[in-house]
Amino acid sequence: AVQLVESGGDSVQPGGSLRLSCAVSGAPFSSHCLAWLREAPGKEREGVAGFVNNGDTPYYADPVKGRFRVSQDPLKNILYLDMSDLTPDDTAVYYCAAARAPYGDSGYCRGWPGPSFFTYLGQGTQVTVSS
Repeated sequence: AVQLVESGGDSVQPGGSLRLSCAVSGAPFSSHCLAWLREAPGKEREGVAGFVNNGDTPYYADPVKGRFRVSQDPLKNILYLDMSDLTPDDTAVYYCAAARAPYGDSGYCRGWPGPSFFTYLGQGTQVTVSS
């Protein structure tokens, strides 16, 4: 069974930084598309960053480009999201997400498919940015 467990959410002031971690089990990095999604109060769930394991350029949503960085440690089965220069608009529940890659090859994790593509979600971790 696929399990995704996020950690690292916190309350920070604008301009602050956080690192989110996702412990992944049952979804090998070589055969699954992995990403971070977020859901803010009153808004639809949206993609943040992902596909760091496709051997090419990761995906970043426009609002986070240049501020967020997705990375992975496949030996430890951990997906990371480093966030900097946080603003109140980044306040949301952040979810780790996974889906089996096309043809079972993470090299095909390309072209952002939207949040509904992801079959598995973690329980989420709250990030609050406020002064």
